Amino acid sequence: MNNDDPDSGLPEGLDLRALSAFVDGELPAGQRAAVEAQLAQHSQAAAQVAAWRAQKSALQAMCGAPEHDEPVFIVVRPSPPWWRRAGLAACWLAAGAGLALALGPLAPRLTGGAWDGLSGFGGNPVASFARRADIAYAVYTPERRHPVEIAASEEEHLINWLSKRLNRPLSVPSLQEYGYSLVGGRLLPGEAGPAAQFMYENRSGARLTLYITGISRDETAFRLFRDGNRRTFYWVSDRMGYALSGPIAEGKLRSIAIEVCGALGGKPESWQ
Repeated sequence: MNNDDPDSGLPEGLDLRALSAFVDGELPAGQRAAVEAQLAQHSQAAAQVAAWRAQKSALQAMCGAPEHDEPVFIVVRPSPPWWRRAGLAACWLAAGAGLALALGPLAPRLTGGAWDGLSGFGGNPVASFARRADIAYAVYTPERRHPVEIAASEEEHLINWLSKRLNRPLSVPSLQEYGYSLVGGRLLPGEAGPAAQFMYENRSGARLTLYITGISRDETAFRLFRDGNRRTFYWVSDRMGYALSGPIAEGKLRSIAIEVCGALGGKPESWQ
């Protein structure tokens, strides 16, 4: 197989242009349903779509682009090899995250308090951290060799390290009841400080992530954020934002989120 062939490894009847049109919402309903069915059976193509959606969300967040008013087009060029495209996407994501981390604490003073993180001027900071959690899910869960910085085999070290970086005692709730085991975790840049991501995996290889970061204001709302087939339930408790992300059924993810919230000291009974 030629690794420089951009269509190599894709299911029959799909090419990069079809996937690009799918991500940009340009396919008719019938074709879109057919593509969704193919993606459900082909993990490589599904990972490509997830990566493109993550890039799209990151660029919209960085540039303040409207989410639904105008499409963001992905131009497909067959010549660059896959590793070059992946490297460029990673650079853009790292640059955007680094810029947000560097300017986050200064932005309210520079804009008279009008700037609320990635959601834009006058936006909702809770939705902003949920979007970050969704992007982090899309970027890191397709990884097979290096999905986390510290593996679950060093769970005590992982928790101590991330607790120190977030300046807050953290704990990792068990999801064994739902068939998910801890893979490990990593440190990420948040809106105005560090964030933690814990990753879980079930026997079939499906993954969930729990994103934790500090939040400047407290809320009690429990909300749902969707992007493609991914869903993120997120909430705030004691000025900490939590987001549970995954591609599983909405009802099941909600049940797990309620369990996680209770295990972390929240009050999920207010959501019922």
